[in-house]
Amino acid sequence: MTDEAKGVLAMIGACTVWGLSGIYYKLLDAVPPMEILSHRTFWGLVFFLVVLAIQGRLRELPAAVATRKSFAIIAFAALMISLNWFVFISSVQQGYATDASLGYYIFPLAAVLLGAIFYRERLNRAQLVSVGLATCAVVVLSVGLQVTPWVALVLALSFGLYGVTKKSLSVGPVVSVTAEVAMLTPLALAFLAVVHGQGNGHFGSDLVTSLMLAFAGILTAIPLILFSYATRRVSLATVGVVQYLNPTLQFLVATLIFREAFTMWHAIAFAMIWTALAIYTASSLRRGRAARRAARAAGTSGTVI
Repeated sequence: MTDEAKGVLAMIGACTVWGLSGIYYKLLDAVPPMEILSHRTFWGLVFFLVVLAIQGRLRELPAAVATRKSFAIIAFAALMISLNWFVFISSVQQGYATDASLGYYIFPLAAVLLGAIFYRERLNRAQLVSVGLATCAVVVLSVGLQVTPWVALVLALSFGLYGVTKKSLSVGPVVSVTAEVAMLTPLALAFLAVVHGQGNGHFGSDLVTSLMLAFAGILTAIPLILFSYATRRVSLATVGVVQYLNPTLQFLVATLIFREAFTMWHAIAFAMIWTALAIYTASSLRRGRAARRAARAAGTSGTVI
């Protein structure tokens, strides 16, 4: 099996775990979202530290936050990813998993817009049309349901800002995420201490719940490691296409397993988002092919006969 094929399989694995993770958190609906988030953070740190120790990379962790700028960047990234995790867990438990899937469909388009704002990246015509369609979809859903889809917007923007923030970091994704959860862990442990001090903690109440709370950290770490493995072996265009498996699985889980309401307004909004993503993806694939042709042409023209 080629490295590219392994990368695609790793990407599919990561997106499958992300897409089906809502089922896992739904099974923990007796546990408040903040308590799940706290355990997800702490046990995620434990798992990441073990991975870095096995790889002999623990020394890279202090270097990731050695400067005031890198510390601030990772702290902001930690804030964004914790917000994203909390809103996703809450949305699943409270019956808004459909809106959550919409948020992750919107995310690539939100990332394009944020890139234009923060990095002055120029948007081509296809990207402008895609962002415009996504904006119209949010407006249609807001007007039709007479409520702003805050879950979708917060998930898309928090993950978009997380990506924009991480773009300026030179350290690898596993090291940076370990630093992020390390910053969040003292807060998580303080919250758990208060909860258990009040006699309301769920960890230790029964074996199954305790194991599931601990495994939430591993469930966080494994897809990230698979995603990191994939991005080093496949093109960004392939990553962009395969990553839509995540919100698609979330959408199917929400509508087919959780049986959440899917109104006419949802159908219109999702159709607009899917059209926007089709335009955006087709444009990205065309630009990727053009870049590869240009690279091959440059290599050929530089060959001395």
